[in-house]
Amino acid sequence: MPDIMDSISQKSINCLDKGHVTLVDVMPRVVPEGKTADYAIVQAARVSYGDGTKTVNEDRGLIRYLLRHSHTTPLEMIEFKFHVKMPIFVCRQWARHRMSSTNEISARYSILKDDFYFPASGDLRKQSSINKQGGDGSIDESSASSSYCIKKIVDDANNNYNFYEYMIKSGVAREQARMVLPLNIYTEFYWKIDLHNLFHFLALRADSHAQKEIRVYADAILVLLRQIVPIAVEAWEDYHHMRGAIKLTRLEVESLRDYIQQFQSFANAEFKQVNSENKREQAEWLDKASILGINLPLPTQQGPEGQSS
Repeated sequence: MPDIMDSISQKSINCLDKGHVTLVDVMPRVVPEGKTADYAIVQAARVSYGDGTKTVNEDRGLIRYLLRHSHTTPLEMIEFKFHVKMPIFVCRQWARHRMSSTNEISARYSILKDDFYFPASGDLRKQSSINKQGGDGSIDESSASSSYCIKKIVDDANNNYNFYEYMIKSGVAREQARMVLPLNIYTEFYWKIDLHNLFHFLALRADSHAQKEIRVYADAILVLLRQIVPIAVEAWEDYHHMRGAIKLTRLEVESLRDYIQQFQSFANAEFKQVNSENKREQAEWLDKASILGINLPLPTQQGPEGQSS
């Protein structure tokens, strides 16, 4: 049985100016020949009757069914361990995701390196007038204020680090000397998380509304994931409402249904079957279309895990 880590072509991606996200380990490490770590998802889902009789195509159908219907426990059978280096102000957002294990470098025991995140001149953003916690558009990088801010960030970081070193050399305890270090200094940590919770993290942090500095890391993790669980990532991107799908409330369904019924009463409208070869997925769209008042042709009979019989 091949080792997954041996088959991964890219294990580390540089982020921002001095950071990175690196895949250290994955569980399961070994999978059957010709399979990816997606195998562990269907193995868990089929525990009641074994996992040796299904094809890769049927595995894909089952994984897509699980993601469509929010059956997330089998996703927790896959775990990842990353080594991440990022500025502290980004790490504080990261730490809000609690369903993971984190072990961060401690400035009580270690003397931190003088690694700081310095934004490029075009990376300073204006405060959004709509989103109180976000930026919107870049500050003119040719303006005097932009140049001054960038220079001040660099100067203050270096001055603070020089004072930090002075305090250490003067005998001040490391746990106190660290208080003068700014939030743009880099920290690093090991981070372990299962696939279910990682998808939740990515839905929020790889979203266009997320802060750019953390989105860089989330996008990098998504690149690494596609090498390990390509079927699960494909299904997640097809079905998650933060990746282009939508969820409708009962009131929205009623409004849309009324519009469709009025539209069909005077137009020769034709609604198409969902663009999928999976018969179970076609049948589910048929049910949803019926709720919305849309008449669609019946799909052909479905087989195991939503495949054609």
